[in-house]
Amino acid sequence: MNILFATSECAPFIKTGGLADVSGALPKALAKLGHDVRVILPLYEGIGEDWRSRMVFLQCYHVQLAWRTPYCGIFELRQDGVTYWFVDNEYYFKRSNIYGHYDDAERFAYFSRAVVESMGWLNWNPDVIHCNDWQTALVPIYLLEERHRIPQLAEAKSVFTIHNIEYQGRYGSDILKDVFGLNEGYLNEHMLAYHGDVNLMKGAIYAADYVTTVSPSYAEELQYSFYAHGLEGVIADNRHKLRGILNGIDTEVYDPWRDKGLVKFFSARQPGGKKNCKTALQHAVGLREAPDTPIIACVSRLVKHKGFDLVTAALHDIMSMDVQMVVLGTGDWNFEEAFRQAQAQYPGRFAAQMMYSPNLSTAIYGGADLFLMPSISEPCGLSQMIAMRYGTIPVVRETGGLKDSVIPYNQFTGEGNGFSFANINVQDMIWVLTEAIGLYHEDKKAWKNLMKNAMTADFSWSSSAGQYLEIYGWLTGK
Repeated sequence: MNILFATSECAPFIKTGGLADVSGALPKALAKLGHDVRVILPLYEGIGEDWRSRMVFLQCYHVQLAWRTPYCGIFELRQDGVTYWFVDNEYYFKRSNIYGHYDDAERFAYFSRAVVESMGWLNWNPDVIHCNDWQTALVPIYLLEERHRIPQLAEAKSVFTIHNIEYQGRYGSDILKDVFGLNEGYLNEHMLAYHGDVNLMKGAIYAADYVTTVSPSYAEELQYSFYAHGLEGVIADNRHKLRGILNGIDTEVYDPWRDKGLVKFFSARQPGGKKNCKTALQHAVGLREAPDTPIIACVSRLVKHKGFDLVTAALHDIMSMDVQMVVLGTGDWNFEEAFRQAQAQYPGRFAAQMMYSPNLSTAIYGGADLFLMPSISEPCGLSQMIAMRYGTIPVVRETGGLKDSVIPYNQFTGEGNGFSFANINVQDMIWVLTEAIGLYHEDKKAWKNLMKNAMTADFSWSSSAGQYLEIYGWLTGK
């Protein structure tokens, strides 16, 4: 099967969040199953020379975007059985940040046109075009118009994945013709119209042949206004073609037995090296060396929907226990300031690392004992899976992918791979943290078994890739 994966970011080339991890790992898993997989993404300024030096120039042409005909160059790079196509246009993509510009609507409309039109120029026939989030939401809509004009698209089906419904691509309706090049017929309740504006994610949900989201629980949650951010009615209308598939992680990248970012390798069978990683972490972030004191870690954007209202409200209760704590991330100033103050108040026991650091995040996953992730909403979440892979036990709120991936510990059977609570409530979070810390201190054998359960849980992409192939096969008959 020929599968085209359209995405605005993809690891290891360019990354701001979990979408890049998915775009990097899922195509590789599909390719390993014997399919011809191509990934298409913008050639951003931030993609380094080490990658650019390996690219081959394929083709250039002019995209038709409303009244504009901007240049489009296609570069190719092959790696891990996947072909990557990079869309080159310096006017749109030679910028220091990949998102957050005044003309993002035009930039990603251009990219979506390039995705569709390039198939004719490259003479490649995709069976499925798999689009992701609002930046590629116009692809299924353009496909409706172009599949009859471009022979290579005649049989192509579209799949649209909602990674986070909070970001929908909502703009004033006046850009429909001038920027997107679409006629007013698309401004209707079963396509792009949304309270007088244009909503790109809404349009993609209606236009795509199938819609997925990144965990079964999130698919259920999207039927409620608390989680759907105004699109609950659209989700209800399209339930017949909606499915939640839990994301995986790249188990070759996240492997404590081979991760060169750790001071010592370890595994579920040979966990001894985690002690060395814990000591190294304490030295790195200024915590006292205390091998028998559990380290609670947070690695996240410091924003409200990640549950940091709960964390900051509970800080003094948490620090009243026999624990150390490290927080890595940036975000809202009030959370950053609360953590800086905690570091001053609890020297040697609390470390506030207000930065983005992949190297330090690896050290934290490898050296911490508990991973606190009390998200208000979490479509899938990858951090809890990565933490478990490194033997760091998650404490999460039961929402979205956190609910689907973290099985609560059962003290009677020894089953489970973490701890969880349901209500958005400080007391409930403290209760399960107390339970986890108590187990750590009081039953070392049970804790080791819990670590083993976490490290051996299967979060590879093989199962998820199989579910996507099931959808592709159903759509195409292949």
